[in-house]
Amino acid sequence: MGEETGGSAQSRWTVWGLEASIVVTDAGALAAAEDIVRSVLAEIDQACSRFRADSELMRLQPVLAHGARVSPTLLTLVNHALDAARWTDGDVDPTLGADLTALGYDRDIVSVRLSPDSLTSGGALNLDRGEASLPSRNGAGWARVTVDGDVLTVPADLRLDLGATAKAHAADRAAATVHSLLGSGVLVSLGGDIATAGPAPLPGAWQILVQDLPSDPLQRISLEPGFAVATSSTQKRRWRHGGKDVHHILDPRFGLPAEDVWRSVTVAAPSCLEANAFSTAGVVRGRAAPGWFRPIGVPARFVDREGRVVTTGGWPKENYVREEVESHG
Repeated sequence: MGEETGGSAQSRWTVWGLEASIVVTDAGALAAAEDIVRSVLAEIDQACSRFRADSELMRLQPVLAHGARVSPTLLTLVNHALDAARWTDGDVDPTLGADLTALGYDRDIVSVRLSPDSLTSGGALNLDRGEASLPSRNGAGWARVTVDGDVLTVPADLRLDLGATAKAHAADRAAATVHSLLGSGVLVSLGGDIATAGPAPLPGAWQILVQDLPSDPLQRISLEPGFAVATSSTQKRRWRHGGKDVHHILDPRFGLPAEDVWRSVTVAAPSCLEANAFSTAGVVRGRAAPGWFRPIGVPARFVDREGRVVTTGGWPKENYVREEVESHG
């Protein structure tokens, strides 16, 4: 369903269990732009979804330990995931698929939430972060994945989960493709991952309202054309498992949900892939994240469990508003 405001137009729909939206500066391009975005999302889903048996990733899983040739789309998605791991010193690790499955996240989030909770074989799930309470995983999984030309090799004890970086890449690619083919300025939002391409509506910047849940602090930021913003949240993708509330952002040291230090972390960057990598890493690194971001200049906004806001890297000062959100994290 499209909405027009002045020369701009917007459309929203649900995909992958989240809200997708597109805004174009040329209202006449909306229908074609939405078709392009939907096509990009379908191609990426077919390449790497963990939730469908016919995806390329799932079909190749039995032979990846010996190396398998993969499509250009899947190759790009894997390379981007490995880039994110390198940028974040392994905080964003794409080899946590088996850990997510063990936590019950083996279907879309709507289906997971509808399933009854079941205790683990050892009783209630242990989420205590004491030094001696959790066993560490055996090294950095992502560093054991190899790409040689178009041949992907994944050790047999690892399962890829490309969801986070694939969603961010999808936003980047969809926005770039719409602008390239149609010439319109465009904003693509996929559940908190926002990418832009081409000119913004007047007065020259995209006006983004940053908020995770309705009860959280709300801020408007101006996003320059061609830039991106991503929000990673411990609040939205939650379910019950092993007698505990869990979420989907895992600490790769343990293969378990990262500690809930932050409700959400929002990052601005030249690409949605970069923004998502660092927003996810901000959640994983917890209390140490702001101190890591400041010297490397990552513009970020952290919201803690009490709703207090911490910013780094020149993130604009808080400007609370009460307007309806056009695009939000």
